[in-house]
Amino acid sequence: MNCPARKLDDLVRALRAAGIRDERLLEAVRTTPRAAFVPAGQVAVAHRDVPVAIGQGQVTTQPSLSAMMIESLRLTGSEHVLEVGTGLGFQTALLARLAADVVSIEIRPDIARQARANLARQGVRNVELRVGDGSGGVPDEAPYDAVLVSAAFPEVPAPLVTQVRPGGCLVQPIGPGGHEQVVCFERIASGLEQSRVLTAACFVRLQGRYGFPPDDADIP
Repeated sequence: MNCPARKLDDLVRALRAAGIRDERLLEAVRTTPRAAFVPAGQVAVAHRDVPVAIGQGQVTTQPSLSAMMIESLRLTGSEHVLEVGTGLGFQTALLARLAADVVSIEIRPDIARQARANLARQGVRNVELRVGDGSGGVPDEAPYDAVLVSAAFPEVPAPLVTQVRPGGCLVQPIGPGGHEQVVCFERIASGLEQSRVLTAACFVRLQGRYGFPPDDADIP
């Protein structure tokens, strides 16, 4: 399941070409085998800078886009991070290698189960994985130094705003799902202030009480 070192280096080169400069992040990508976080039928493309289908209408974030979002959080290793949308856990593993700890929430139980197993096999221990409605965040673990939302909604859900500590940051695709601007925000006294637009992108919709209505009867 693991990518050979040469293929991992190929992925790092692709991220450098996309403008990623954080050496800690690049090293995390180089030492975290993406092949261990994709379905068995997708292992052959795991080292490429492409999104991967993971079932239930979901896809992984393209590695260069994920790296761009992570880099915007400016993690130094001491942060308490919230990730909304675990997927199969690759981005979660990167965050875990760059921050002190990560709380990650995934709305689809089957996908969360796979992510938990993937993270355990890779020895990632500083992640608390929850199953639930990520549009409401995880308030009992707040405040967070950084929040990364891996699904699109036209605005930042109000519960997520209040869960970012003052001076912290949040990155989220802002849009209807399928045509977004990925935006980095800073938490100030009055709420969130947009600091910069990272890129245009296409994301799945953020579903839940404070997002779009779920389109799957199995979603709690």
